[in-house]
Amino acid sequence: MRTVMAMLVLIGGAMVAAQQAPQLPPPFSTPSSTNRPVVVEAPAGARLQVPAGFSVETWATGFEIPRYLLQGPGGEILLTDSGSGTVYAFAGGNAAGKKPLITGLKRPYGLALWRNYLYVAETESVKRYPYDAKALTAGKGEEVVSLAGLSMGHWTRTVVFDRAGQKMYVGVGSASNVSAGEDPRRAAINRYNPDGSGHEIFVKGTRNPVGLHWYPNSDALWVTVEERDALGDDLPSDYFTHLQPSAFYGWPFAYLGPHPDPRLKGERPDLIAKAVMPDVLLGAHVSALDFAFYTGTRFPAEYRGGAFLAQHGSWNRSQRIGYRVVYIPFKDGRPSGPPKDFLTGWMLAPDSRDVWGRPVAVLMLNDGSLLVSDDGGKKIWRVAYGGTKS
Repeated sequence: MRTVMAMLVLIGGAMVAAQQAPQLPPPFSTPSSTNRPVVVEAPAGARLQVPAGFSVETWATGFEIPRYLLQGPGGEILLTDSGSGTVYAFAGGNAAGKKPLITGLKRPYGLALWRNYLYVAETESVKRYPYDAKALTAGKGEEVVSLAGLSMGHWTRTVVFDRAGQKMYVGVGSASNVSAGEDPRRAAINRYNPDGSGHEIFVKGTRNPVGLHWYPNSDALWVTVEERDALGDDLPSDYFTHLQPSAFYGWPFAYLGPHPDPRLKGERPDLIAKAVMPDVLLGAHVSALDFAFYTGTRFPAEYRGGAFLAQHGSWNRSQRIGYRVVYIPFKDGRPSGPPKDFLTGWMLAPDSRDVWGRPVAVLMLNDGSLLVSDDGGKKIWRVAYGGTKS
C-alpha cells in the first residue's frame, strides 16, 4: 500500500500545501518557449543577495565547468570540472591549496568516497581510484560500472553509498525529453555492489535525477529531478523527493503522479496508475541540480536540518526562473515549509536572457559555511554567517 505524503506545490510564484492547490494547468496551456540564457560577465555593481547576517564571496576561480563538490576525510575539498575533465583537490579545505588530482576524464560529475577509494562518475563510466587523503594522490583507476553507449541526452551521473557502505547508487538521466523504450538504466536510480556487480534498478521514472544524498543519520535517500519540457511554461514542475524503493515516478508516461503525458496517449495505463507523487514541487523548468542538508550549528536555527538546493535555471520558459539557491526547512525528517530564496542575484530580470552565473552544487564545510559551484561564472562561492541577527 502506497503512503500518501504531504506535498508542497509552486502556484503563481508561491509555495502552498498540495491540498490547498488548484489542479495543474492543462498541457500546452501556454506555448513551449525556447529561451536559452546568455551568460555574461557580471555587470558593474552586480552583487549576489543573501539574508541579513550572511556574507558571500568568491572562494576559488580558474575552472571551465566547475560542478560537483565533496569534502574528504582530511578536510580537503574535491571538485569535478566537467569542461577540463579534471578532478581538483584543495588541501586542507583551502582554496590556495588547489591541485589537479585526476585528469583526462570524459565529463566527470559525481564523486563519492568508499573505504580507501575515490569514485568518479563520468558520462559512460564509473571508475574508482585508490585515494590517499593525506598525500592528496590518486592511483590508477579501474572501471566498476560501464555505461558505454549512454552518452546521448542527459550526461551527469551521480554516485552515493549507503551509510553501511554495502551498496552504491548511481543516478542516470534519460536520453530524450519523452520517449518510451530507452535503456532501463536510464531515467532511473541504479544500485550496485561497491565493485559494480549485482546491478538492480532501485527506482524508475525519474527523468533526470541529479542531486542524490541521504538525509543525515537515516536510510532515506533524497533526489532532485529535472522534469520534461515542451508542455508549457508551468508544466511539469521539477521536484525534490525521498525515494521509495521499487517505486515508479512517472517518466515518460506520466508526470507528478498519475497525470498522463498527452504525447504518449494511451500507453502504459498500468504504470500511470501507480506513478508516485513527489514530496516537494520546485517550479517548472527551474533545472534543480545538487543540494546539501545543513547539519552545522553556525547558521541561525531556522536554517538547520533542512536542505539548500541549487536551481541552475530555465530555458524552456517565456519568463526566466531559477538561477538561485533556495532553502527547504525540515522537521522530523520531512519538509516542513515552503522553499525560500537564500542566494540570488545571478538572473538580471525574468524577461532578460542575460545571466551572470548558474549554481550547480552545494556543500556544507566543517566550519558550517557553504560552498556553491557556479558553472556560468566558472567559480566557487562561499557563504558564511557573520553572527548578526538574520
